[in-house]
Amino acid sequence: MSTGIGAPADTFELIRRHLSPRLALTGSFAGRGATEVAADGCRVTLSDGRTALDFGSYAVTLLGHRHPDVLAAVRAQLDAMPTSTRSLANPTAAGAAARLAEYFRLALPKVYFGLNGADVVEVAVKLARLATGRSRVVAVRGGFHGKSLGALALTHSPLFRRGLLGTAVDVVHVPADDPDAVMREVRGGNVAAVVFEPVQGENGAAVLPVDVLRRWCADAARHGAFTVSDEIQCGLRRCGERSVALAAGLPVDAVLVGKPLGGGVVPLSALVCSEELYAPLSADPFLHSATFGGHPLSCAALPAALTAIEAAAGHGARLAAALDGALAELARRHGESIAGLRGTGLLRGIDFASPAVAGSVVVELAGAGLLVSPCLGRPATVRLLPPLVAAESDITEAADILDTAIGVAARGAM
Repeated sequence: MSTGIGAPADTFELIRRHLSPRLALTGSFAGRGATEVAADGCRVTLSDGRTALDFGSYAVTLLGHRHPDVLAAVRAQLDAMPTSTRSLANPTAAGAAARLAEYFRLALPKVYFGLNGADVVEVAVKLARLATGRSRVVAVRGGFHGKSLGALALTHSPLFRRGLLGTAVDVVHVPADDPDAVMREVRGGNVAAVVFEPVQGENGAAVLPVDVLRRWCADAARHGAFTVSDEIQCGLRRCGERSVALAAGLPVDAVLVGKPLGGGVVPLSALVCSEELYAPLSADPFLHSATFGGHPLSCAALPAALTAIEAAAGHGARLAAALDGALAELARRHGESIAGLRGTGLLRGIDFASPAVAGSVVVELAGAGLLVSPCLGRPATVRLLPPLVAAESDITEAADILDTAIGVAARGAM
């Protein structure tokens, strides 16, 4: 298949030479020597003409690939003004901020735009420390918040801190099932913020107990600390709700969103927060800034993305129900290989009997045409992230591919 972008062998050689030999190896292995060259909806086309069902992409493609409404909005902005002077007021960024605040029903009226999840984790922690005059942050075991040095301090797995002797933020990690954990920490003083993912994506789609989170929020507020719900992976209807925390009635001071916020077309993330947390930026808007924060192309995608997400929300609930049934049947059929099922909505984790079984399954899936997202910090778990634009027949197809792949992995483990 001719794509006009070079042969796969050339691509892998360039990756080896200029990026990473290991990236070249894993990419070649996953694609069986082919590269990705095109995508539409929940299907990716490879350089050898094969197609794959995309239930991975680390939660970015909630609307699938190349959603037409998002593409149209970005193209219109590209023709008008693709970048910003950073000196003059930009109506596209302003409109996007208002749309996002309204999307959460103005419960959190202030917005800061970044390009990826770590961007907004960093600014949330920075603002909490400045607003409180305190330095410590409480995070949760199993959580993942990014790999930049500040965000990395909040990320629990030591795998991502290998070779780094220190981090820029004083963080303590507490158990997800301990209602008293935050109270113990805030009584010790100097806590600026409590940061949690209501559904921990990298930890295999682990759902945190709402009653524990509610207690943490109350204890933090009682001692003048902010609470931040990191929903970069689980929010925006991925787990059924616009915001998992707000829908549960948790009185959080901030919600972090990203990944599908740019419609799967452009990079975009956001901190949506209270006036109190945002106060340092209200006083000095240059306290934290980034050259491409609030970029017009990304902000143009936001209204179209949110509208499309809401239009598909009901269908997403039906997909989630179909996925529940399919996964339950797989667990029944493969009880020796599947140790458990985790997650909710369209963020699901399959716990396998061992990392070796999980790795074998991922290898089989890639060759059979199903893309998933492994959990680097939980290697025995494989994530499934179907897009809202998938059909129920796609869920059935994915389950059939999984059924075969798990069977092959189980025979290989004997």
